[in-house]
Amino acid sequence: MANPLYDTLFARHQGSERPFLHLAGGETLSYDAFLRQAARIANVFAEMGLEPGQRVAVQVAKSPEALAVCAACAQAGLVFLPLNTAYTQSEISYFLEDSGASLFICGPGGEAKALRVETLDATGGGSLMARAADLPETAPVAGRGEDDLAAFLYTSGTTGRSKGAMLSQRNLLSNAATLTEHWRFAAEDRLLHALPIFHTHGLFVATNVTLTAGGAMIFLPKFDLDAMIGLMPQATTMMGVPTFYTRLLDDPRFTADLTAHMRLFISGSAPLLAETHVQFEARTGHRILERYGMTETGMNTSNPYDGERRAGTVGFPLPGIEARVCDAEGRELPQGEIGQIEVRGPNVFQGYWNMPEKTKEELRPNGFFLTGDLGRVDADSYLHIVGRSKDLIISGGYNIYPKEIELLLDAQPGVKESAVIGLPHADFGEQVVGVVVPDGDAAPDAETLLSAIAPDLARFKQPRRIEILAELPRNSMGKVQKNVLRDRFS
Repeated sequence: MANPLYDTLFARHQGSERPFLHLAGGETLSYDAFLRQAARIANVFAEMGLEPGQRVAVQVAKSPEALAVCAACAQAGLVFLPLNTAYTQSEISYFLEDSGASLFICGPGGEAKALRVETLDATGGGSLMARAADLPETAPVAGRGEDDLAAFLYTSGTTGRSKGAMLSQRNLLSNAATLTEHWRFAAEDRLLHALPIFHTHGLFVATNVTLTAGGAMIFLPKFDLDAMIGLMPQATTMMGVPTFYTRLLDDPRFTADLTAHMRLFISGSAPLLAETHVQFEARTGHRILERYGMTETGMNTSNPYDGERRAGTVGFPLPGIEARVCDAEGRELPQGEIGQIEVRGPNVFQGYWNMPEKTKEELRPNGFFLTGDLGRVDADSYLHIVGRSKDLIISGGYNIYPKEIELLLDAQPGVKESAVIGLPHADFGEQVVGVVVPDGDAAPDAETLLSAIAPDLARFKQPRRIEILAELPRNSMGKVQKNVLRDRFS
């Protein structure tokens, strides 16, 4: 029976001895060996009586076996639900209950979180692989359609209860095909992969693009600076979050010679500072390609492969995807005006699991998804992200966009990076507060910073105070957690 996801990404590689995963220890796993491993896991699912459409929740360390679980779910027609390894027991309990997961695969020590559990550790040990060891290396492929669900991804829940975004086979396949073509991935590519695989970036972008192209991944358990530099000569491409690039730039071993053979560097999941763009190009001669995506949509826009990759922007809508900047009523705004970004295309998710009202709020009847991101389109049609709508500061009735102030603070001597937040104020509703990370041992003087940026800001936009922190709180994908800053400084 047909199963577009499995057929497109996996089945065509059966029997192939081409390398798929190059591991940190020097071992190489071929496509065929990987798929035989996935089939054994699919047979475990069959032994357990799992049926297509049931959910399998997975909270395990990154490993080839963990990736094989994803392939096995596709083969068995199960809905793959990857969970951040940092989630606590109470968070996991919510996800398991909300999703109605039929099986929980976890690391050692997580067994108490669910009634039906298999374990899998970072080295491929645990009860799951022990059960799979003696099972056949081939398994039936469950019949599924492009509109059937393939995965759940839970949003971070920084503004309320986490929501389970339902992703269909069509959502995943359309995005993988578009990105492979747009970024020119081919079988000769070797992607340096140090991202987690519980997130759309490392899983449904990096991995699915590699599978679509028939290339290989240098599969690292996590970001390790020495490993990244040591293995880069074997790679042709790299995907990372901004932190990867800033840490590479901090190391003198990261040179133009080291990167001379590289074809493409891609950044996403959090904004990349314009300063990082400039430093990276000056050091290596490469211009980082920045793109824009979400849990609910995969990738929406990208700077061009050919043409100007403009710092501070996320480029243009990808082929087949529409992106627009609108007011609250969904009316498209003129170029240059700030509004909410809405997107529509085959990549847009099916809605939030068990949350029909929330789905209705964020998915318009015409198919446009309200991203919650604020943006503007410049005169050359590049899309700029100016912040999240929840981070918009309203002071004295005026809308204030933190990004405008952050860019000014970041440009000041002694400032490594900044975040601007709104805090409660008795008279104005909210007041503007800047949080600054020093560039070096000496903290910049707050009054000097305020005086330096004042000429470029209307009075109502100017921060009322500056706070100094050694580093900004970030989530696992490098996004600044402004909710944590607001709680800290309220």
